[in-house]
Amino acid sequence: MPWEERPREKMMKYGVSSLSNIELLAILIGSGTRNTTALSLAARIISLEKDGISFLGHCLPQDLCAVKGVGMAKSCQIVAAITLGKRIATNPRSKRIRINSPDEIAALFMEELRYLKKEFFRVLLLNTKNEIIGIEDASIGNLNSSIVHPREIFCSAIKKSASSMIVVHNHPSGHPKPSQNDLDVTTRLVESGKILGISVVDHLIIGDGVYVSFKEKGLL
Repeated sequence: MPWEERPREKMMKYGVSSLSNIELLAILIGSGTRNTTALSLAARIISLEKDGISFLGHCLPQDLCAVKGVGMAKSCQIVAAITLGKRIATNPRSKRIRINSPDEIAALFMEELRYLKKEFFRVLLLNTKNEIIGIEDASIGNLNSSIVHPREIFCSAIKKSASSMIVVHNHPSGHPKPSQNDLDVTTRLVESGKILGISVVDHLIIGDGVYVSFKEKGLL
């Protein structure tokens, strides 16, 4: 089979939506037998019942083992994948935290960051409702500064389709007054965010029981 028509390669190049039901099932099967390809095995399974893939929603490993070339291992893989899909579909989404003020951000990180002896630079990824969809450690610096580059900061934001972000880092000295380096880094991030369409809505510096919000101070 040509490289570009193989299910796994096709998925990587064109995305999962480009694959047929048979191709998706073939990926779960993994490999065929000496005389039969994984695609042929997948076609046999789907043709077991007139309902096609609906059969897979309630089949047992023993049902799939009845297909020549599909042993216990392949059968269990398929049923496990289908069951996992059902659990994902029925699992309620956990309640997300909505950010409304710098106080709420500081409360999330104060007790964790105020005692650290190195600078930790963290990124809160937000959706359009200002709900946190991810928290990433962007860098760990020394006692005086963090090495922060927009490339690392925005990588996860792009992958998770974040609408905006808030950056947070601590000052091991306990004093949250922004340094010139803090101001420069923030400017670079804001400018990069404008290009990428992911706004940097605030930058918090955590000290010992106190914090500074760039937004509140008019520094953004």
